Amino acid sequence: METIGTWWMWVGFIVFVVVAISIDLLAMEKQGARKVTMKEAAAWSVMWFSMAFVFVAALWWYLDGVQGREVANTASMQFITGYLVEKSLSVDNIFVFLMIFSYFAVPAELQKRALITGIIGAVVLRAILILVGAWLLATFHWLLYVFGTFLVLTGGKMWLAAGQAPDVEKNPVLKLLRRYVKISDRMDGEKLSTVIGGVKHYTPLFVVLVMIGATDVIFAVDSIPAIFAITSDPFIVLTANIFAILGLRALYFLLADMADRFHLLAYGLALVLVFIGSKMLLGDIYKIPIGAALLVTAGLIAGAIVASMLSAKDIKTGHKTSS
Repeated sequence: METIGTWWMWVGFIVFVVVAISIDLLAMEKQGARKVTMKEAAAWSVMWFSMAFVFVAALWWYLDGVQGREVANTASMQFITGYLVEKSLSVDNIFVFLMIFSYFAVPAELQKRALITGIIGAVVLRAILILVGAWLLATFHWLLYVFGTFLVLTGGKMWLAAGQAPDVEKNPVLKLLRRYVKISDRMDGEKLSTVIGGVKHYTPLFVVLVMIGATDVIFAVDSIPAIFAITSDPFIVLTANIFAILGLRALYFLLADMADRFHLLAYGLALVLVFIGSKMLLGDIYKIPIGAALLVTAGLIAGAIVASMLSAKDIKTGHKTSS
């Protein structure tokens, strides 16, 4: 597997991730169970976004001095494009989290523990999947066509399903849990299990954690092939993925109350997946420049966001006028 990452870059990034998660956990324990404010979520979101671009700036500076300007520019644009794709797909992930929390009536002050636990699981899972995926692509080139086809089909499926809220009651994970474990009908603080009538029951918070973990597995299957269409370098793929995930908790609390304003985003993400899948399928015939891929990806996502906001504004104005 060809990569720009040296051994010390891998070790340094792993240490950074461990320290970042540890600080998050310590802060959560110190604050206790409380609701995350919009101001706090915005500050953390800006911080994680800024850190991603500080990282890519440092990466560009290092590569420019060691491997040359062309390598530095290419690697930096690959990271930014990959980060943008993963960040955008994580927004769709957030909407699913919101649906799960709402279904189980998880209080706002308990949601952050579920999210940070899910993020830790996502970091470990994606690291494994990325390294395995990089090895498979390096060994079996034809898998590029499998991944590309999968992304195009997934994009089409996402387009058709846009605007339709999934039915949590029919979720196979929830059905499986209800079949094999006893689940209480109420929360017990931050506990994952409780005793009712001398019998151990798992709380709804435990069910939420399991469902969030299962949801991230499903999203990882979509997002990881997407970023491999942008670059096959495991270091760039991993770092872009992890930076997107680390900011997921803050982004959730920032967007939780604005989910309805981005109702057209799913259509934009569907087009992004189709475009990236097509890029992967055409890779041996015509390589779409990474700069063009970045512009198309950013344009599709920005267009969906703007269209969502304008549509929401028109609906709101229409309601006011009709009243």
